[in-house]
Amino acid sequence: MSQRSSSVQRPDTLAAHGGGKAYGTQGQRKRVFANYVEIKKYPEEAIYQYDVVVRPERGEFKKLPPPAYMRSVFDAAMVEYRQSKLSGIPMVYDSRKIAYAPKRICGSQEWLDLDISFNDDGNTEKYVIRLREAAVVNTSILTEFMTGRGNVSMGDIQAAINALDLAIGSVLHLEMVGFNRSFFTRAQSQRTSGGLELWSGFSFSIRPGVDRLYLNVNTAVTAMYTAGSLLEALTSIMNLKDASQLRGKLTVQTLREMGTFLRGLIMFVGHRGIKGRRKFAVRGTTSKSLDVESFDWEDPDRPGKPESITVAQYYQRRYNIKLSYPFLPGLVGRKNSVFPIEFCQIAENQRYRGHLDERQTADMVKFACQSPISNMERIRKVLTQTNLGGQAVVKAFGLSLPNELAQVEARVLPPPTVDYANASRDRSFVPHNGVWNMMGKMVLKPGPSLAYWAVLVLVNRQYMSDTSVRNFVTTLISACKQSGYTINTSQPPIVYGSPHGDIPREMMLACKSIPLPPKTSPQLLLVILPSTNTQVYQSVKNYAYTTLGVHTQCMQSKHVQRPSMQYCANLCLKINAKLGGVNQRLSAGHMSKLLRKKPTLFLGCDVTHPGPGEQHKPSIASVVGSTDLDGTRYAATLIQLPSRQEMVDRLQEAFVRHLKLFYKAAGAKPLRIIFYRDGVSETQFAQVRDRELIELQRACASLQQGYKPEITFLAVLKRHNTRFFPMNRGDGDKNGNMIPGTIIDRSITMPGITDFYLFAHAAIQGTSRPTHYYVLHDDANFTADDIQQLTYHLCYTYAICTRSVSLVPPVYYAHRVADRARCHLVDMGVGFEEATESSSGHYGGVGTTIGGRSTAPGSVAAKIIKINNSLDESMYFM
Repeated sequence: MSQRSSSVQRPDTLAAHGGGKAYGTQGQRKRVFANYVEIKKYPEEAIYQYDVVVRPERGEFKKLPPPAYMRSVFDAAMVEYRQSKLSGIPMVYDSRKIAYAPKRICGSQEWLDLDISFNDDGNTEKYVIRLREAAVVNTSILTEFMTGRGNVSMGDIQAAINALDLAIGSVLHLEMVGFNRSFFTRAQSQRTSGGLELWSGFSFSIRPGVDRLYLNVNTAVTAMYTAGSLLEALTSIMNLKDASQLRGKLTVQTLREMGTFLRGLIMFVGHRGIKGRRKFAVRGTTSKSLDVESFDWEDPDRPGKPESITVAQYYQRRYNIKLSYPFLPGLVGRKNSVFPIEFCQIAENQRYRGHLDERQTADMVKFACQSPISNMERIRKVLTQTNLGGQAVVKAFGLSLPNELAQVEARVLPPPTVDYANASRDRSFVPHNGVWNMMGKMVLKPGPSLAYWAVLVLVNRQYMSDTSVRNFVTTLISACKQSGYTINTSQPPIVYGSPHGDIPREMMLACKSIPLPPKTSPQLLLVILPSTNTQVYQSVKNYAYTTLGVHTQCMQSKHVQRPSMQYCANLCLKINAKLGGVNQRLSAGHMSKLLRKKPTLFLGCDVTHPGPGEQHKPSIASVVGSTDLDGTRYAATLIQLPSRQEMVDRLQEAFVRHLKLFYKAAGAKPLRIIFYRDGVSETQFAQVRDRELIELQRACASLQQGYKPEITFLAVLKRHNTRFFPMNRGDGDKNGNMIPGTIIDRSITMPGITDFYLFAHAAIQGTSRPTHYYVLHDDANFTADDIQQLTYHLCYTYAICTRSVSLVPPVYYAHRVADRARCHLVDMGVGFEEATESSSGHYGGVGTTIGGRSTAPGSVAAKIIKINNSLDESMYFM
């Protein structure tokens, strides 16, 4: 067994190509709990990897059954053959094609066959499980990787990590419903709308740290299908009182739109005409109702005389069952079998992978929102209950771990000094706990005064009077004046329009209502929306970005009725940023001097993918770049990519654009470039770094021979399962979270490269999540303290917030640009999701009804997407 060894000493400066590990030293030191369990011993002997082939006794699977079913078949064989053919050796299985064992069971030149009869809900099926050695996993490289002594990459240790993950998971599957590395239970579930319920659970994953191996355990939530009547589920989705109201409502078109809900769903069908229950996966729906959908049928009592009958007639004649809902379509299963919805029951333990609507999302957020103390206690409780270290299979794989959380060293960095305009009462100040307000402060640099603007009210005049709008405008002007931004036109035109009408026409009419001098364009449309209606909002932004070329500031109508100075001050920050102003900057302290010592270009990049059922639509990469010496103003570039492509094409073109924009606005070439790259998994680091560094270097060389600015490349990861908890009540904020400026760069971080977890923000609710930064390349010879403080301090410069933000602004802006891409491409019907989310297409099959067009994946070429020239170099996305 391997136990932790002494740490390799590394310098505190960052290696030029991401090699070696550097640590910061500044800040107040303290100990914190991490949601990690230190593994005291791990295997140093080989683990054996096996190919697994599960097949029916006769024939082959056209498609592998669901993972839960495959695991059940495999586990049944393990029980039957453990003491005979398997010689008492446990095996763990990934539910598809790979298994691991701590000792050799059979060789690579032979197949070991296990015959098993499996009972599934009263139906017995016979299978053959074939095992053959595929590889011998060298676990000693775990030690090499964690100590940094060998040239070992994350990919090299992945097989060993997978084996140990599966060993842990094999125990958890006995108590909970598992999906990959996450495990859930219905014990504390909550119903939500649309035939779904929310389950709580945990994620478990083996993680390498510095000189140590850990088990990461975090709380998790997921949406599950509510088991039971499909009729009741559809009634819930349609917001109807009972199934009888489905007549005329549940049309084929409606079912097509429910593709995400029904796609691949496992059903049980049962009625008095058959014995027991039959299980099938939904492939689609019939194109007509069951009292119209017909097929050729040969009555057993009248052989040789096929006739055309409807599905409803078939059930009446074949089973003497009169359908209660013949006006509904049917579900299509295997071999184009048709099943009436009224006989279908949704099987248990099925995870919903579709898009949650607004209400479901709100329920999910509320359900998942737990205090740090509550989350930590839940993790401790599940560790005690599962007692993983005491389980036979875990021991067999050489793991030894306690049921307690690890303690790690943290440091709290001091906040920066933030500057506003000289005329401010609080011109320079140090924020407390990452939060401040605009009282006594004026924007650092006001943009052009607002003279040519109008108010477009997309609310019925009956519910929002002209007087109410005028009163709100007066409050907005007053708030802007106090914040140092000038609105010259105090009585802008107010135009009413319909949110259900022609939005571009309404916007054009509003612009035409503005009195304009010759060769002058409107500066802003303040658009009052009736609600958070996404479609109206997208239509407004799409037309503004692509055609109109006018800045828009959208707001909800509820804020008009009770004008708030604080709300209007926040609007002022957005308007000023869009029109070219600067709200705040870092004071001329250490970090500001670091920026001005060499002109520095900040770049941020993010990738967003089509949502469920939209694989044929493009993915979008967003690149933002700073345009001033203080890193406060940014411009954006959108790149269209083939669907679900992770690597960003046309980057050189985008980089050239941002290098030119920086030179144009700042009057100097950047001598240093700091690139924050989001949306990259740890296994892709080397590939993305090498590829995109070359693109950036080529962009520089294309502008001037020998032009080689210093480049620092950081990967940014927000969606991870690492959490930290204060050890003492007084060490956290009022909610029990880590205070802003807390940084962790030891023990549980990535071996071999400089990385750190940073809490830059004060969480408003729930348990705060740090952002994980990895320094993959550094030409500038930054110290660890330099890059950590710079990253933290930049989080105080987000243009439209009077608080520090959780993500470094170049990435935050890239997120906003990607989000605006939904609006920019709304005419294409594209719905986007975060790059780290999974999605899949609409269900479909022979003789079924499917949703969406059948455009081939990858048919979209990579290209730069242009927005209107009037907005192109602005922060239109704020």
